[in-house]
Amino acid sequence: MNNRYFLTSKILPGLAAALAAVTVSLTATAEPVKIRIQWSVAPAHITPLIPHAPKSIYKNYGKSYVVEPVRMRGSGPALQGIAAGELDLGGMSIQALARGVTRAKLDLKVIAQVMSGGVDGYGSSEFYAREGEINKLEDLKGKIIAVNALGSSIDAAVQAQFGKLGWKVGRDYQVVEVRFPAMLPALQSKRVDLAPLLTPFNLIAKKKGGVKFMFNMRDALGATETLQWIGKADWIKKNRAALVDFMADHIRFRTWLYDPASREEVLATLSKITKRPAKNYASWAFTKSDNYREPNALVNVTRMQKNVDDLLSLGILKTKIKVSDYVDLSIAQEAAIRAAK
Repeated sequence: MNNRYFLTSKILPGLAAALAAVTVSLTATAEPVKIRIQWSVAPAHITPLIPHAPKSIYKNYGKSYVVEPVRMRGSGPALQGIAAGELDLGGMSIQALARGVTRAKLDLKVIAQVMSGGVDGYGSSEFYAREGEINKLEDLKGKIIAVNALGSSIDAAVQAQFGKLGWKVGRDYQVVEVRFPAMLPALQSKRVDLAPLLTPFNLIAKKKGGVKFMFNMRDALGATETLQWIGKADWIKKNRAALVDFMADHIRFRTWLYDPASREEVLATLSKITKRPAKNYASWAFTKSDNYREPNALVNVTRMQKNVDDLLSLGILKTKIKVSDYVDLSIAQEAAIRAAK
């Protein structure tokens, strides 16, 4: 028998079939990429809702990826988590990005918008003092101001607003870190004199009385790209295919959040996550009273650059960065095309 014929007709087809079977087996048994995403408070961060969303929306969940929500106080701790390899994506502020690339020398990329504050027609985080004790900003000199975390957007807003008065933290006022749910009790008990009350805590405070609105995020910083999903560039590059799958699902998820037809299911999911009654969210969550979420999760690079420049002029940031060097819009853009099909 011709050896060449035997090799071609007998061995090679069998070898090809065996290799194909191995490939199928490896593909079928490949573990989905685990995406560890930091969040601090819901529904400002919508990350903790993701594992509870309808599987008809998250079509690739459990196949090419899974999401592990990781709760951390704010952008400062999240940046540390990214640096230590304990997180894959952080829902972080602009100043966290700037400090991460300039101080920590991390190779970071922004892949998606989480939320924007003070955008025309939408809500903005609000700051309150005790009624009757504080009548104007100048009355807060020497007082204690609450922020969720140093290096957060809230921290930047405080520094920006008081910076307009020529005040500096540590000299003209003190800052302490307080969890968002504990802000109102801290204000009422006089442990702090000014606190950011995110919705629904501001609604609860106004209903109870005894608080005075002082300013909001827009007053301090204008419209802001408040939070973005940020991760290490090498991890993002390595897991790009899974991230496109995730973002395609996530874009469908954002549509679901704002669809009147799914309103009751959305509120029920939010209630389950936060362990608060759905009625607490009915009047504002995922409406124009809430923060702005771009439908395709695209970052507004121009707005983000303005935010960086403003923080630099206020002395909150020390080194200017070119934001476009650290933003990768291609993942969300590709995902948007896929989600629309």
